[in-house]
Amino acid sequence: MNGFRSVIVATGSVLPERVIHNADFLVNRFLQKDGTIVPGTILRNIEKFKDITGIDQRRYARPDQTTSDLASIAAAAALESSGIDKESIDLLIVAHNFGDVHIGTNRTTMVPSLASLVKYKLQIKNPSCVAFDLVFGCPGWIQGVIQADALIRVGDAKRCIIIGAETLSRVIDEHDRDSMIYADGAGAVIIEAVQDSKEGILAHGSRTYASEHALLLRMDSSYNMENGDANLYLKMNGRALYEFALTHVPLVIKETLDKAQVHLSEIKKVLIHQANEKMDIAILERLYNLYELPLTDLAVMPMTISYLGNSSVATIPTLLDLILKHKVEDQQIEPGDKVVFASVGAGMNINAIVYQF
Repeated sequence: MNGFRSVIVATGSVLPERVIHNADFLVNRFLQKDGTIVPGTILRNIEKFKDITGIDQRRYARPDQTTSDLASIAAAAALESSGIDKESIDLLIVAHNFGDVHIGTNRTTMVPSLASLVKYKLQIKNPSCVAFDLVFGCPGWIQGVIQADALIRVGDAKRCIIIGAETLSRVIDEHDRDSMIYADGAGAVIIEAVQDSKEGILAHGSRTYASEHALLLRMDSSYNMENGDANLYLKMNGRALYEFALTHVPLVIKETLDKAQVHLSEIKKVLIHQANEKMDIAILERLYNLYELPLTDLAVMPMTISYLGNSSVATIPTLLDLILKHKVEDQQIEPGDKVVFASVGAGMNINAIVYQF
């Protein structure tokens, strides 16, 4: 479809009702990898965690909700806000990493696909609406947008819903301090093919650094070696991941900006995966250093991690929806603004999009 651009025409998100404060973790017994108790008081560990990550609260899904439920609510919100006929959707992508995980077990349900479940829950009848899942770590939602853009450009899709949804609260080890990072949520966008538009995706880029870094995020046993727990939980090599992100993410963003022939000075907002406040700021500083520009205002990088935590694939579409609906204080995106979306996560995968509103 030469001359067409992929344009965001609607957004939606859901913020789970359960608010979990840092103080709620005072009852936890945090252990190290070898099973020994983490040095220092629980309170001091929580305070240190807040200083590094910026997280004070996070949201958890209700016990009766699954990832596909959250995904359906976010998609329905996007459809409702736009008035778009759901039967006009010809592509439905759900980015996630763990499928539906029910309370009482951390086993994942991947059949049927979450995308098929969302289509079922939305009651989209049109068989030409193709639904599939995408597992790409935290960058999964951006990768879903990239895949939809590719299908739009070759003429195989005209209007697409891309959803990022996760219930990480179901796959975390309560004895691991890193469990405080993770949250639940879902965000969705509808993109469609618009001819001769100045708006839309200008360029995108993706990288997979698996040969050396695939195991920085992985599934492994609980740190509590005494309870006979045979389940596997989300585990992270935090220090190595931090160094990896600082080294590679700014370069991928710059490569994508170069591909779009856009200079960083033209970018009004950088919407980055809400992983860790300190890490995200350091990534932004490295990016500005690549252009020998001063970073004078952190408002260029809107943040929701302090009160929503890290909901993996859901962080960026949720952030975008909240900004566009004027629900993030002192943040707005105006017509004509050029914006960067960027993420890093398990795989290890990195991707970025340059977009003009």
